[in-house]
Amino acid sequence: MPTTTIRLPEDLKARVAAAAERAGTTAHSFILEAIAEKADQEERRADFNDVAEKRYAQIIASGKTIPWSEMRRYLEHRLAGQTAKRPLARKLAR
Repeated sequence: MPTTTIRLPEDLKARVAAAAERAGTTAHSFILEAIAEKADQEERRADFNDVAEKRYAQIIASGKTIPWSEMRRYLEHRLAGQTAKRPLARKLAR
């Protein structure tokens, strides 16, 4: 495994050491886990943004969408365990 050196301010190093001890792990493991969590978070954010951009492109290309009031009503019914007819997309009113 390659080695990477990071320089931590003393106060952050102490915070990491204390947090790692509370978590029952080493500072090294704690730092690795934190880096992995941050990388995962950024990957999820990038995926979310990609999906949003693709959906927006579909809206622009088709000119169709569902008004929020209709979608909200549909979702509220579904959350309440009620059957609800899925709203249909239609051309945007401009």
